Amino acid sequence: MRRKEILLVYDKECPACDNYCRVVRINEGVGKLTIINARDDSAVMKEITAQEMDIDQGMVLKMGDALYYGADAIHALALISRRSGVFNRVNYWLFKSKTRAGLLYPVLRACRNLLLKILGKTRINNLGIPGNTRF
Repeated sequence: MRRKEILLVYDKECPACDNYCRVVRINEGVGKLTIINARDDSAVMKEITAQEMDIDQGMVLKMGDALYYGADAIHALALISRRSGVFNRVNYWLFKSKTRAGLLYPVLRACRNLLLKILGKTRINNLGIPGNTRF
């Protein structure tokens, strides 16, 4: 039987996002986690853009036909994550609460945006917003 593919779409040029996505693990019974660089042209990025989700403001988790964005994505990811290892236990504890995820995610996003500004990275700007190229 083939495991369900779960997609995690994020900005691979963000060192914090990249490290997070590389160490988070999901329960094998849930499916197979595939990480997707939001800077690459892909069918899922077209779907995210069609749903008017600004990938510069939040990661996206796709499970089946459902797209989870930003705080909802990190919350859903925590619920399906393994509880083995210190990182995954802390991740689960922090984000298993939808309220806590909603409060923490904007802070993490602000830190991410500051880091990318310091590093001189450009925005992905998947929505094509004029003048929205720099952090």
